[in-house]
Amino acid sequence: METHTGPKSVEEVKARLADHDYLADDGLATSVYLAISLRRPLFLEGEAGVGKTEVAKVLSRWLGAELIRLQCYEGIDANQAVYEWDYARQLLHLRTAEATGIADSTAASKLEAELYQPRFLIRRPLLEAIDRPDGRPAVLLIDEIDRADDEFEAFLLEALSDYTITIPELGTFTAKVPPLVVLTSNRTRDVHDALKRRCLYHWVEHPSFDREVEIVKLRAPGVSEPLARQVAAATEAMRGFGLYKPPGVAESIDWALSLAALGRDRIDEQSVAATLGTVLKYREDLERVNQHGIPDLVRNALLRGGAA
Repeated sequence: METHTGPKSVEEVKARLADHDYLADDGLATSVYLAISLRRPLFLEGEAGVGKTEVAKVLSRWLGAELIRLQCYEGIDANQAVYEWDYARQLLHLRTAEATGIADSTAASKLEAELYQPRFLIRRPLLEAIDRPDGRPAVLLIDEIDRADDEFEAFLLEALSDYTITIPELGTFTAKVPPLVVLTSNRTRDVHDALKRRCLYHWVEHPSFDREVEIVKLRAPGVSEPLARQVAAATEAMRGFGLYKPPGVAESIDWALSLAALGRDRIDEQSVAATLGTVLKYREDLERVNQHGIPDLVRNALLRGGAA
């Protein structure tokens, strides 16, 4: 895959992201430009569904870099993030040595050393991103860091400070070219200041109405403009209902595609009631929207979307 040099301006970042179907505002484009130019990790925080993870995916396609994803979860530790030894293969190696008689003629220390060769190493995302034998650049996505615990945050801070990982049996691995790191957080808890200080920070807002319309049109080209505008208007309104999980851009796109698949070129009460499950994922949120009234939602969306 062809690789690319860094962008020359914020406007170039916006243009290149748009070339890969991501419409960024000035603030996000500026943060991306600085992250690439300064080789600093980019910390993206915001509600679920605003397009944080997609930034890393688009950057990998644009820059011709491999996307390496580290999905965080409660209880994740260094072994899951960096490396593990393949105990099953090591055990098979020992049994083979015993069966063939090699173990009898080989010193125990030598046989033990054979178990810690690179062929028995399971490389996890951080090691993959730092040690690049093929020289290909990488975009390291550390997704939902807020799901991990304090200890893992501290480990991650150390790993990102010098992009160096030590494996006692093999030595130290240092990145010749540091990966472009994108961390995301849905802010289910506060991430420590020390990690944020290591990064460039950007809060990703839900897009404006006009930008969301453009995103829906771009990602769902078969949807008519009136329908795209009405879906964006209805989604925008629902975000103000105090829902447990306000719909993101991905839900707007899914909703527009679902309505178009049903042959709709504009929303109506029946189609909205039938397809709310594509945009809302919790029963409580469905009940709250129904309490606000689907007729009012449809009427206001038609007005906001420019339909009488």
